Amino acid sequence: MRPQISPIHPDWWWVGVERLLRKSAKSVDRFLPPLLILLAAIGGSNARAEAPTLGGCALLPSDSVFNTRIDTLSVHAMSGAWVNSIGSGTGLHPDFGTVWEGAPIGIPYTVALTALAPITVTFIYTNESDPSPYLIPPDPPIEGGPASSGDRHVLWVDAPNCVLNELYAAYPQPNGTWKAGSGARWDLHSNALRPDTWTSADAAGLPILPLLVRRDEVQAGEIRHALRFTANITQKAHLWPARHDASDNTNPDRPPMGARFRLKASVDISGYAPEIQVIFTALKRYGMFLADNGSNWYVSGAHDMGWDDDLLVSAFSDLSGSDFEVVDQAGLMVNVDSGQARQAPAARAWLPIVARP
Repeated sequence: MRPQISPIHPDWWWVGVERLLRKSAKSVDRFLPPLLILLAAIGGSNARAEAPTLGGCALLPSDSVFNTRIDTLSVHAMSGAWVNSIGSGTGLHPDFGTVWEGAPIGIPYTVALTALAPITVTFIYTNESDPSPYLIPPDPPIEGGPASSGDRHVLWVDAPNCVLNELYAAYPQPNGTWKAGSGARWDLHSNALRPDTWTSADAAGLPILPLLVRRDEVQAGEIRHALRFTANITQKAHLWPARHDASDNTNPDRPPMGARFRLKASVDISGYAPEIQVIFTALKRYGMFLADNGSNWYVSGAHDMGWDDDLLVSAFSDLSGSDFEVVDQAGLMVNVDSGQARQAPAARAWLPIVARP
């Protein structure tokens, strides 16, 4: 693999280089073209990618922490302990696919392209849920299927308003209303986070849909956002941008909600099928957030009958906890109540240098 160029701050050296080149016309003629090519390459590596979209809506702003690359961030001081607590020798597992034991695998979602009618939703965790009513599409898919007794997430994008809606433990009622454990609405134009200590439809208080492995993105050849995964035992703590924790365990060697894990750059992924390389590349560039309690190293994705289950399981099981490290993303934070991430500075635009005769 070609080594990646780390983002740099160009302002501290560009003036000196320019002055050096201006000393003679020969220097300009000899060094300017290749230097401009190099600077263009550096600028490209710093360029902010467009946010992923669904239904014509960006899935959060392009400078959202969830859409920000972390492949050049330093390793967190607790990385080794947190990886070991989840299992350095435990294999990765895709918590998505087609069907297993008669039930769909993964978290489904839908996109509503037309206006929806408001529907009453009654919550168990009322104090931490965005209030009813919700604009729910007819017969939205439920995680695990209608008869599921699991998490029963219901996710949908209200495309006319660019609002993401997510329900946990959602049950439709005979009278047309719904009951759910918790619910959250996300303005997809905004970097606003949940109030601190609030859950969402996720234990970490994070959005779910923007962190799923989606087959349409894999087929397009690139995932431009972080993913999410689960661990069996977590710490009674959470790191920005997480807002909530779901544990009574105070052992600091256990990972807190919101810890962001990255596939190590040294892991060779060149031999995998193209679709697997897309997923593993995202794990190197964007990493994955610890977002919920569950089976160790289970990576969340959207249900899709087009997945190749055998390919996914085989490839994921090649990786284990020791292939990952936790990054320190505290330096990305602009405001503790915002998901906006500090972006690497763009490279300075260079104008042609004309030497004096």
